[in-house]
Amino acid sequence: MDLRKLFIDVFDPQAGETAAVFVDLPHGELRDNDAWQARRAMAERWHTALAEFGAERGFAVLSLITFEATGTNNGQLPANGMQAGTPVILEEIGARATLLLAMTEFSATAPLIGWAKRFPELRAASMPKVAPQMESTALAADYAQVARSCERLREHLAKSQTAEIEFSNGDQFVLDFRFRVAEADDGYLHRDAPPPRLINLPSGEAFIVPYEGERDSPSLTSGILPLPYEKEIVRLRVNRNRVEEVLGDSAAAGKLRDFLFADPGRRNIAELGLGCNPKARVWGNVLEDEKAGPHIALGRSEHLGGVTGPDAFGDPRHVWHEDFVFARESPIQIRKLELVDAAGHRELLFENGSYVPELEIGI
Repeated sequence: MDLRKLFIDVFDPQAGETAAVFVDLPHGELRDNDAWQARRAMAERWHTALAEFGAERGFAVLSLITFEATGTNNGQLPANGMQAGTPVILEEIGARATLLLAMTEFSATAPLIGWAKRFPELRAASMPKVAPQMESTALAADYAQVARSCERLREHLAKSQTAEIEFSNGDQFVLDFRFRVAEADDGYLHRDAPPPRLINLPSGEAFIVPYEGERDSPSLTSGILPLPYEKEIVRLRVNRNRVEEVLGDSAAAGKLRDFLFADPGRRNIAELGLGCNPKARVWGNVLEDEKAGPHIALGRSEHLGGVTGPDAFGDPRHVWHEDFVFARESPIQIRKLELVDAAGHRELLFENGSYVPELEIGI
């Protein structure tokens, strides 16, 4: 793909800026794999292209930054990394850089949002599990079109108080959006982007965090949430925005039960996302899958506007945020998603694997 065009469309870096590329590395029990190796090679290629563009435009590109992988999605980053064989403090790189691309195995989105809030000059693109194949799919989208779709969906979420969902297996689920603000991740990360300046790349979703019950009123998020997990559908009973029970006695249900109940922070319902990148395909890579349609996340939420942060987890090694996708090609899908506003007016948003035609989303 034309990386120069992508850098201009998404980042438009200017003379005098400082750019960095982060890569995480396997270590210990975190075994390497073919996809991880391909991502590191992709990061080297993008770093080279970014350096060549920087020489043309007059911005600096730091040597590639590496660090030991966290082993968990959206866990806190380690303190130290390496740059050209020399130890560095990662936060010092974040404070120095104005543009950061994190092409990692494990998602760094949550800690990088924290950096973007603390370092006002920094803007960051989190690219967990990005793959070379995406250069011809979601990364090749018309991001002006993506931005229009994101804003359209964000406006609909902003007007709603609840979402009522019927899944393709018949399960019913309600999400409570009171006291929350809808946001969009539209692939725009120029220097004038509003703070905190962080996107996923590939981009393309509107999202909102369900109300987590931190006020006097309990959360209304409840019902049965079926998740694709370990090549099965595992059903969760949810009440007041928390997983109360993992249903079933299959091996997958037992494994997910052990994982979720190891730490209360993991049982939080953290996000409803509405993916709207028309080039995104579903193939088992969450970074791209979630841009192809609706998804629901569990775990950490404070980086998206909620209240469940690292302090809500009993063990810092358990900090986690994971998206589960219900787009058209997913193992389980959304049959119907309706938004309901404060006056009780209902709006059909998504039906039988597609956004309703009136939205002109193009998926």
